[in-house]
Amino acid sequence: MKVLVTGAAGFIGMHVSQILLARGDQVVGLDNLNDYYDPTLKHDRLARLTPHPAFSFIEMDVADRAGMAQVFAEHGFDRVVHLAAQAGVRYSLVNPHAYIDSNISGFTNILEGCRHHSVEHLVYASSSSVYGGNTLMPFSEHHGVDHPVSLYAATKKANELMAHTYSHLFNLPTTGLRFFTVYGPWGRPDMALFLFTKAILAGEPIKVFNHGQMIRDFTYIDDIAEGVVRVLDRVATPDAGYDAMKADPARSSAPYRVFNIGNHQPVPLMGFIEAIEQALGREAKKEFLPLQDGDVPKTHADVEELAAWTGFRPAMPVTEGVKRFVAWYRDYYKI
Repeated sequence: MKVLVTGAAGFIGMHVSQILLARGDQVVGLDNLNDYYDPTLKHDRLARLTPHPAFSFIEMDVADRAGMAQVFAEHGFDRVVHLAAQAGVRYSLVNPHAYIDSNISGFTNILEGCRHHSVEHLVYASSSSVYGGNTLMPFSEHHGVDHPVSLYAATKKANELMAHTYSHLFNLPTTGLRFFTVYGPWGRPDMALFLFTKAILAGEPIKVFNHGQMIRDFTYIDDIAEGVVRVLDRVATPDAGYDAMKADPARSSAPYRVFNIGNHQPVPLMGFIEAIEQALGREAKKEFLPLQDGDVPKTHADVEELAAWTGFRPAMPVTEGVKRFVAWYRDYYKI
């Protein structure tokens, strides 16, 4: 297949592209290479893809309406994996316009491109953040997600609604993936594992929010990438059993799906920190702080829908995943 992967220089985008290329697909990667975090890391990820003869790269922002229309018109993609977005819960508190530009306007451009050029299947990144104020665990696609607690979460919820509209009106198959705290080699420097590892090695204190009373469904990058590709390969279809009289957020009469991708084995934050300490052979200095605005105390993914649809469940133990990240980090930064 010929697949467009937006955010190809990103953490998940690079890993998904590698799987697609390894199995023989043609990949067009697109990324704006912005400076939300160190662009050097993005360029180095991209350097792992560009030598492949079936990979080509376009530097562009998905919010560029005319540019994106031209990309779709010129390439004739079979399928699209849309991972480009303004990420991060906390940054949305200080720069909300970046989220509207990328996550709303940019997503509209993706939907329009898929609609007008007969794309077989659009798979896009949603987020566990859509569960917001929900406290019923584990989080299920059958639960309502109408109480986001950050603008980032609200844009991801909006993406799911926008996708459903295009699935309904234009018969465009769309699948949204709610990622749960992705970590691993080549990860984002603004995420906890990266920040903690860097600080511990430098002998600096780590910031432990909610006084350590946090639980996260940490999900290893290889599991995430495998899940994305498996979902891409099974085109969304209408649910034959959908009952409009008993509306279910996980069901639709349109070719629309949404799935959790999480490790379904939540880990206390203090246990996660302990795994990092063991992998580094050093104890962290800890600064305990209150819960930050926009954050939630606990996440836990129900992945039964994903398993039923693809036969796949993420399974990497956190202790092993953290070891692999630390090994990569030491090698990449020559520590």
